[in-house]
Amino acid sequence: FPDLKKEAPRIQFGKIDVTHQHDLRKEFNIQAFPTVKFFVNGSREDPIDCKGVRKASTFVTWVKRRTGPSTVLINSTDQAEAIIKADDLAVIGFFRELHSDSVEVFCETARDVPEMPFGMTASEDICANYGVVTAVGYGKPVGEFFRLYINFIGADVESFVSQTSVKIFDVPVENHILLFTPTNSETFSEIYENYQSAAAEFRGKILFVLVDTNEARNGRIFEYFRIRDIDVPAVRILNLTSEAKYKMPADEVTMENLKEFCQSYLNGKAKQHLSSEEIPQDWDKTPVKVLVGKNFNSIIFNKTMNVFVMFYAPWSHECRKLLLIWDELGEQYKSHKDVMIAKIDVTANDLLSVGLDRYPFFTLFPAGPQHQVRSCWGRLDYTKLENAAESGGENN
Repeated sequence: FPDLKKEAPRIQFGKIDVTHQHDLRKEFNIQAFPTVKFFVNGSREDPIDCKGVRKASTFVTWVKRRTGPSTVLINSTDQAEAIIKADDLAVIGFFRELHSDSVEVFCETARDVPEMPFGMTASEDICANYGVVTAVGYGKPVGEFFRLYINFIGADVESFVSQTSVKIFDVPVENHILLFTPTNSETFSEIYENYQSAAAEFRGKILFVLVDTNEARNGRIFEYFRIRDIDVPAVRILNLTSEAKYKMPADEVTMENLKEFCQSYLNGKAKQHLSSEEIPQDWDKTPVKVLVGKNFNSIIFNKTMNVFVMFYAPWSHECRKLLLIWDELGEQYKSHKDVMIAKIDVTANDLLSVGLDRYPFFTLFPAGPQHQVRSCWGRLDYTKLENAAESGGENN
């Protein structure tokens, strides 16, 4: 890392082949490779693990934040805008004052998330410029929180989402709870106070995040969690490992409801929330049948019909192109009584029975007790689709 040596000349770098140093491997509990540990002040006790950092530039940032300030102190709106626009994602912390437990937690988080820039401010003018609520007569922010700013420039939505989603949620705590609410509403102060109190009780177990629904740049997060204007204020829990989402059953964001929801989730009793569109009245009236979450299982898991499904996202350029081919395939097979060509919008419907890792995605569900056959994904032509439909589940 020549750049790192230049940026941090006082830091010594070393490497160890633990396949030959068994005592060191046991002492530092090395389980995976490569493992990077940071030893502070010459002590071999409790070194800091550098997890998930593989890019040289990110590693430079991680080390610099461990040996110096982890966040940028923002003194002007122009400085804040420069930080926000410098990368796809930026985190800005708005605080009452810069010497508090909240600031310490914020700075510690910045040390563990070197993939994105962090800034903080206690300036009343900057807070007001970004719509942070102020207490009448005091001119100070009500509560202390951070905002995630997302820059989306250009038309390559698929690439943007795939790259930034990792940055948004790749943090040490795997359980995230998100409060979706406008920060300028009349009830915000009360709601946020309840949210802060719950956050203190579940610190280290669940990461509490505030999402301002008035901030247009948060639109992709609303889409991911299926949050509409009429739903707010809304509370969701996301498990990063399983990507399962949970909806707080109660409508009111009270301390009691938040505690009950979080504890129920940690105890494994919360029910997973699966979004679904309503079943269209004419879902089966066109050559390509329209599936939604509510009718998906009953249609594809039957004994008499081979169902060929396209899983698509409306914002995907590749999906939009292939939907035209999918319509042609539907016309070709509309008279076949044992073959159904169908499609489902995966951005509006959650599915447990099918694992999806990219869009567009195609799966043939054969009639009877046979296992599902994953046909393919990505760029297809009409001939390949027709061959997959003809196979009746026998071939890819």
